[in-house]
Amino acid sequence: MKRRTFIKTLSAITAPVIVPQSVFGTEDKPAPSERVTLGLIGAGGKGLDLMGDFSRACKEVQFVAVADPDQEHLGKGKSLAEKLYGEGCKSFKDFRELCAQKDIVGVIVATPDHWHALAALEGIRNKKDIYCEKPVTHLFREGQVLYKETKKHKRIFQVGSQQRSNHYFRRAAEVVMNGLIGKVKEVHVGLPTGERYDEEVKFDQKVPSHLDYDLWCGPSKKLPYHPDRLHFKWRWSLEYGGGNLMDWIGHHNDIAHWALGLDKSGPIEVEAQKFTYPKKGLFNAPLDYMIRSKFKGGYTIVISNKVSRGVKFYGENGWVAADRRWVKASNEEWIKHDADRGKVKAYHSPDHRRNFVDGILTRKECICPAEAGHRSITPGHLGYVSDALKRPLKWDAKNEKVIDDPEADKLLKKIDYRGKWSLEA
Repeated sequence: MKRRTFIKTLSAITAPVIVPQSVFGTEDKPAPSERVTLGLIGAGGKGLDLMGDFSRACKEVQFVAVADPDQEHLGKGKSLAEKLYGEGCKSFKDFRELCAQKDIVGVIVATPDHWHALAALEGIRNKKDIYCEKPVTHLFREGQVLYKETKKHKRIFQVGSQQRSNHYFRRAAEVVMNGLIGKVKEVHVGLPTGERYDEEVKFDQKVPSHLDYDLWCGPSKKLPYHPDRLHFKWRWSLEYGGGNLMDWIGHHNDIAHWALGLDKSGPIEVEAQKFTYPKKGLFNAPLDYMIRSKFKGGYTIVISNKVSRGVKFYGENGWVAADRRWVKASNEEWIKHDADRGKVKAYHSPDHRRNFVDGILTRKECICPAEAGHRSITPGHLGYVSDALKRPLKWDAKNEKVIDDPEADKLLKKIDYRGKWSLEA
């Protein structure tokens, strides 16, 4: 007998016993014993958005803890959790304390990129299931360790590449999966141009009292404090993010990999072209970029800010393209909502957050697991190495190794964490 049924039966036969309604729950708010308890690491804009998204899509979840080294963000996260679920949300400056909590089953990682791997690994090693924002890791080697640890500990992992749960992208993917455009010749993955910071940079600014800046920097280089290196804008400092290239590659290139069956594979050659960087200012991520990746199937994926935004597949028999609000094709019959595109059906997830919670409850793999997220951003990591060394790289996707180029392979897998931070348990 379920606990909930037992309590209801007990109350019916034992008149003096008074059981509060909160024990049973309601349609919109399940009883405590039936809730999926979550913790949020990183309570900035994206973290708060995700908390709201989860509350709308998954009535059974409850955020019971928040962690952030910025006390102002921490307060906002706690306040929103208690507004949505009532009092009792714990708050921690250090995410490791959150991951150690026994009453949490899932952890949402919504930090800047340089924290993704270590925060997710801490949760995994504490037997938590993980929802981690894209790109799944900041450094290539982090991604390798992360997806292997996920398998080792048998955790559910969802990368926040939510476009897989968008019906426009799913239709485009099925067109490719079923060969409707014929043999694929080229794919264009269009990402945003980088950001400039042309204002005069002053580094004599005092770190605000509400921020533990040393903890915020964590394993990455502790650059002189400047407020525009933090919240949201951190992505354009390569110490903490990967520029718009890595910020968006986990979206549009992820769809390219999904449609082409590359979730556990990758290119055979990668070459960076036409990278340009700011000549002054605070940011150091590329403004313009192009990465040409060749694949065994004889096709090329071009990732660049110089092609149209979204993803477009060119085949011998036509083309199909998608972005977040539309899907188009050379044959409109292929992309109709109720069209039968063939025997191959893409994983159907109508909501990315719901898919993660269902994964927690059923143990079914999510639509974008850790390795898929790692593989779809690998061309970006390789592109940065190719640009640094000014040469194309031959890639062994099975063994994840640069072929006949020890210098490039070493640079790709370099980990130079600050202090005592480590990928090891």
